[in-house]
Amino acid sequence: MEYMLFALDMIGTVAFGLSGAMTAIKKEMDVLGVIILGMVTAVGGGIMRDLILGNTPPQAFVQPVFALSAAAVSAMVFVILYFHFKGYRQISGYWFQHMLMAADTLGLGVFTVAGVRAAFEGGMGINYFLPVFLGTITGVGGGLLRDIMAGDRPYIFVKHVYASASILGACVCVFCWRRFGENTAMLTGAVSVVVLRILAIRFRWNLPKVVYEEEW
Repeated sequence: MEYMLFALDMIGTVAFGLSGAMTAIKKEMDVLGVIILGMVTAVGGGIMRDLILGNTPPQAFVQPVFALSAAAVSAMVFVILYFHFKGYRQISGYWFQHMLMAADTLGLGVFTVAGVRAAFEGGMGINYFLPVFLGTITGVGGGLLRDIMAGDRPYIFVKHVYASASILGACVCVFCWRRFGENTAMLTGAVSVVVLRILAIRFRWNLPKVVYEEEW
């Protein structure tokens, strides 16, 4: 069981590290910026979760294997793109967007259920709200920090049912936790996030918003 949880956390770390690195490269950051943004995207949500739970120092610093793995992935992405494409501007928009969405979706699903697991392991499963909140903040926190540091409007607020998918997955995971066990709950929750994200991207689902048109 411990190996499976470690593998899931590593998958989410690599996926979000890749997402952060590719965003940094698109913004034409230097190699240090790419590594830092990849690390922040990968461990930022977990740090927020641990601070809320009162776990200090956060696990990202106690077990630096995840932060270092994100840094290694980010550096590798930078080297591959730097030498293969001979400059950032030749990165295909279509390829970049689909790789970024795939990495984001996978990382979101894995980290959402990891946040729910942390809540239950910390004895915080006293109600449904706290595990769902911790699952959501673990899932979207890194991406939120990534977008702020990259100078973008946070992706979770504007497109493709991003935070909503994390909330749904966390709700499913919490609902199944006491009924079907930890493994089934985590798998079902993560799959729910991924499926909703894929459907939202495929059919361009977005939450309603008010569009302001300036009068001239």
